[in-house]
Amino acid sequence: MQTKRRAETGRRKQPTSARQNTNKQETVRGPGKVPVKLTVNGIEYNVEIEPRRTLLDVIRNDLHLTGTKEACNMGECGACTVILNGKAVYSCLVLAIECEGDSILTVEGIAQGDKPDPLQKAFIEHDAFQCGFCTPGQIMTARALLDANPNPTREEIRQAMAGNICRCGAYLRIIEAVEAAAREYSRRRSRK
Repeated sequence: MQTKRRAETGRRKQPTSARQNTNKQETVRGPGKVPVKLTVNGIEYNVEIEPRRTLLDVIRNDLHLTGTKEACNMGECGACTVILNGKAVYSCLVLAIECEGDSILTVEGIAQGDKPDPLQKAFIEHDAFQCGFCTPGQIMTARALLDANPNPTREEIRQAMAGNICRCGAYLRIIEAVEAAAREYSRRRSRK
């Protein structure tokens, strides 16, 4: 399932908005700080924020979850990718106030305690990062793909990952890591 990819014009399609396909009632909140409840990595946070702030800004600066990276701040690079209600989104393009009542997953939330997630382990084993800056966004995009499509083809992986830029050029290793993680997830499911 493709979450982000290049449009025919070469520009990237915008990821799913937090407001699409929801029945949330529209209310005017603000100006000034307003109370917002965010559920991030299964933990409910109560924050007071200005309605203009992005999810990326709140995650990093209020919740101090710095795994989600800030790079282009324009929805072009994918470094800030998080999973919002099961879909990979650029957190720099989503207002935090829109995410009240939604489920948000960041890279910090995918490990089981001290045990890394198979994706994290595969990225290490396949040397799928060099500087590591894009890695959290790459991992979150791959996680959304594998949650939606447990056995993607190489082309499906390539398409899903197209919205994430790796300036070091580790694309082939990233694809290999996602394939390895898919195999590991499959082995785990068959054991249950």
